[in-house]
Amino acid sequence: MQQLFKTLLYTLLFFPVLSALSQTKTYKNELGFNSENDSFLGTGQDRYYTNGLFINFRSAIYPKFRFDSAFATASPNANVSVKKIWSLSIGQQLFNAQTGAVPNITFVDRPFAAYLFVAGSLQILDSHENNGKLTVQVGTIGPSALGEEAQNFIHDTFGFYDVNGWQYQVKDEIGVNAILNLQYLLRKSKDKKSEFSIPIEARLGNTYTGLKAGVLFRAGLLNPLYHSTATNSNVSTYQEANVIEKEFYFFAKPSLDLVIYDATFRGGLFREDKGEVTYESNPLVFSQEVGLAYAKNRWTADFSLIFKSKESKAMVTAHKYGSVNLYYRFN
Repeated sequence: MQQLFKTLLYTLLFFPVLSALSQTKTYKNELGFNSENDSFLGTGQDRYYTNGLFINFRSAIYPKFRFDSAFATASPNANVSVKKIWSLSIGQQLFNAQTGAVPNITFVDRPFAAYLFVAGSLQILDSHENNGKLTVQVGTIGPSALGEEAQNFIHDTFGFYDVNGWQYQVKDEIGVNAILNLQYLLRKSKDKKSEFSIPIEARLGNTYTGLKAGVLFRAGLLNPLYHSTATNSNVSTYQEANVIEKEFYFFAKPSLDLVIYDATFRGGLFREDKGEVTYESNPLVFSQEVGLAYAKNRWTADFSLIFKSKESKAMVTAHKYGSVNLYYRFN
């Protein structure tokens, strides 16, 4: 009888703890994709940034220092570095004029261009919910980026119109680009259901060079930025503090982009013959992104709409498109 009483007591004491741990099980790796396309808006448009597809693999790195049961009190390095995540990506972006089937060259108000690349990244996140990520991309623009082939495949598969205009695309150039992303938590509400942070992106290379800054607002069921869909940091190698099982929130991110060089508009930086049609890009581009994000256990999904001001004076109109992310985590 005494042994039975002890068993029941231990069960009552430790079952809530075990349940809480099971709700926030950690996964070290993540694999998924991001698709960007203006057809997601359902307006029938097919212009400018017409399609982007990115496949990403992320993996958390085991920390070199020890954490106690609540890492926020760990010492001596918990305030400096919470975790590190490395990632590998392959992606392709497709750009065309006001339509993917221009009747002649006079309708090319934005150069036909594609960018195909591979990339590696290292991200560091800290307990103050600030983070930084350095990415190096190696890729190419021009016919070698297979833009015409990709767009023809999409249109043939889904029964869209015949593509015409890639004969005017920018010429080949291999690109090497470095991207530095920083994000700082600005303010979080007392109930931890809304927050503001500042994302900053600096790009340097012969394909893209520029600086982008904005404000990210999130509201809903939020995880800290060191373990969140907002920072692509849901992977981990240890149990993190203050992490909830389900993340579900609305977000809005207005941004201002200082464009110094964009090879998809101006052609290869180091080429004399850049292509039949190139344009100067506007130095300042405003964008607004709004969407919903959801993450639970192994899965992450989010959808957003992006509205951009005109990227060049030659363009007939401003542009908008949608973005879908889907990721699966595993050990």
